[in-house]
Amino acid sequence: MGERIRFKSNSHMTPAYLARPKAPGPGVIVIQEWWGLVPHIEQIADRFAAEGFVALAPDLYHGQKTTSPDQAGKLMMSLRIDEAARDLAAAAAYLGTLPEVTGAKVGTVGFCMGGALSLFAASRNPDVGACVVFYGGHPNVKPDLASLQAPVLGLYAGLDTFVTPAVVDELDRQLTALGKRHEFHTYPQAQHAFFNDQRPEVHDAAASKDAWTRTVAFFRRELK
Repeated sequence: MGERIRFKSNSHMTPAYLARPKAPGPGVIVIQEWWGLVPHIEQIADRFAAEGFVALAPDLYHGQKTTSPDQAGKLMMSLRIDEAARDLAAAAAYLGTLPEVTGAKVGTVGFCMGGALSLFAASRNPDVGACVVFYGGHPNVKPDLASLQAPVLGLYAGLDTFVTPAVVDELDRQLTALGKRHEFHTYPQAQHAFFNDQRPEVHDAAASKDAWTRTVAFFRRELK
């Protein structure tokens, strides 16, 4: 369904995966986990296209990917957040140039590292009209929550030892104090990365199905 493309981001071209629906629809940026732009993320973009969204998954590692947790950790920690922010802003701008993209704003959705970057991008870019965070965390990503304009849907795991329930509660407290519209859901028996069906040791089919339904409904409501 999708194709590998490149779009302009400042002085360089950023590789990406673009999945188009059969008819025009809202644009959504799909942000990778720490593994890189792997087939799992491309498949998620295809799923969004099947639901009527124009889905763009930028390759924030610019060609690097891995199946090794140790290497993934190194790639994540070496990611230049300022460069990732420029790539994500350019991704939003690129979606805005596509004739099949409807609406003035785009959505962002990310997983683990990408979840943190989804909130980060939404906090920096007024062109983001809806933000979904799947168990988002990155030690070097600090969103400016006061600048956030988009509503947020957060999807978390009760048994997560990385993005712990305490971390989620603190983010909920901060967003509430700032008066930011948000909706959080925690799946009590799920583990971190429960949405990744390529990892049977953590995948939770029931939680994934519910989270997907919520995500699609949220984007349809907020990006119409």
